[in-house]
Amino acid sequence: MPAEPVRLPDDVTGALAADSRITKIELTGSRARGAATALSDWDFAVTAERFDEVREALPETVRPLRPVVAQWDRLSHNWCYMLILAGPVKVDLMFGRPRPHEPAEAWRVNASTLAGIDDHFWDWALWLHSKLGRGDGMVALELRKMHDHLLGPMGVVRAPASLSEAVAAYRSARGTWERRLGSCVPRNAENAVFPVLPGQPAGGRRPSGR
Repeated sequence: MPAEPVRLPDDVTGALAADSRITKIELTGSRARGAATALSDWDFAVTAERFDEVREALPETVRPLRPVVAQWDRLSHNWCYMLILAGPVKVDLMFGRPRPHEPAEAWRVNASTLAGIDDHFWDWALWLHSKLGRGDGMVALELRKMHDHLLGPMGVVRAPASLSEAVAAYRSARGTWERRLGSCVPRNAENAVFPVLPGQPAGGRRPSGR
């Protein structure tokens, strides 16, 4: 029997509250304001005692949510744990800390990083999809940032002009690296996110079930 879908926000707050070191969980952002779209993130501000211990335990803490992807945001100045749940649904757990999170350098592609790159790309793509239609130039800026930190290191020469172009360029570059490294990235994240992204041709090449 398929697992029941995660109930938001209740199941997220329930999973986090199981760790007694987490003292406050507050829904924020567009979901809290009642201004969300269907694909808007679920953002939670989280307060924790003994943060380093909470951070180490977090993968186990969120296990009841059955995340497809669970990772720390590499580029944020704050500690943000990013989840993709079935749906797909993007959840960000943002921890207030006295010391800021230091953004990471651009990805370096090798056999040990390729799966992390894949998770990062599909999380980024899902988030960008929720921002399409905004007239403030955010998507164009983020696509250039994506090229600097992820697509460029994979060998993509030019920054993509659209999210659809970014997806096509990424999938091609990933295939090249898989052949070069003799490894294969699981398609869990892609299978969750790809079907909701714009500009995918009907009957076109779909993600594999790997």
